Amino acid sequence: MALRLGAIVEALGGALHGDAELSIDGIAPLESAGPSQLAFLSNPKYQQQLARSQAGCVIVGPAQADMALARGVCIVADAPYLYFAKVTQLWKRQRPAPAGPAIHPSAVVDPSAQIDPSARIGPLCVVERGACIGANTVLKSRVTVGEDCRIGDRCLLHAGVVIGADGFGFAPHAGAWEKIEQLGAVCIGNDVEIGANTCIDRGALLDTVISDGVKLDNLIQIGHNVFVGAHTAMAGCVGVAGSAHIGAHCTVGGGAIVLGHLTLADGVNISAGTVATRSITQPGHYTGMFPIDDNAKWEKNAASLKQLHSLRDRLKAVEKTLEQLQQSPEKP
Repeated sequence: MALRLGAIVEALGGALHGDAELSIDGIAPLESAGPSQLAFLSNPKYQQQLARSQAGCVIVGPAQADMALARGVCIVADAPYLYFAKVTQLWKRQRPAPAGPAIHPSAVVDPSAQIDPSARIGPLCVVERGACIGANTVLKSRVTVGEDCRIGDRCLLHAGVVIGADGFGFAPHAGAWEKIEQLGAVCIGNDVEIGANTCIDRGALLDTVISDGVKLDNLIQIGHNVFVGAHTAMAGCVGVAGSAHIGAHCTVGGGAIVLGHLTLADGVNISAGTVATRSITQPGHYTGMFPIDDNAKWEKNAASLKQLHSLRDRLKAVEKTLEQLQQSPEKP
């Protein structure tokens, strides 16, 4: 498969500097792209690779235009990373449509489930009683959609995703645990993408809700009755405990944890590895972690941290004494 540079610019815009008839047969990273491939530069710290790149054409921003022109053919776009994303979409649209039936013969679909005719259900998927799958939604292999769960339009669920397993609800009784039946479901909006082996638990009473445009990476755990606002994105191995409410346009870095019943406002960005232990009411970038270090140094620092509370009390006592001395009348 190949695309003319001129065809790419006609479809996506941008300013082409070079031969519009040049044929591109692949997209590759800047450092490894060949003469018939398209690459991009969005982060200025990698611009030293631009001059050495063998790419047939490079997508760059206006600030790197002169450097790119000195190298050779380029497309100048205001947002090169976004332009690159759109090129990948254009590239995929040129590929032949998947062959075979919309519902794979090995899939198990309950007769009461509602599957839009445009949806595709992959091998070994299970769609249980009362579930609903929207238009142009794709379930890759081994996806499970539990009873009464709803998935909107144009969603993509990768291999091994489980939607609507029971939430983790048990009441202690006489030294044992009494199960709390999970009577809610999971409601997923439109244009949601969910990575491989991610699990979203059904609600205990009300539904777990994943709003429009949410993007979830692989191996994420979303607990029961969680609400995730529109266009929020979470990286791999994030854990969100039950009844947490996460706003719109948030990001949660890989391995981070959001404790249960907390609220994150719209526009909150949580760094990788952070444990959110309190609600956050203002947008911004939040981090809470102990930096990695040589083990011996880490142990000394950890020991110091254990003494911070007593050191704080001693400092307050010193400050109070100084304040009293400053307020005392001078002796004759």
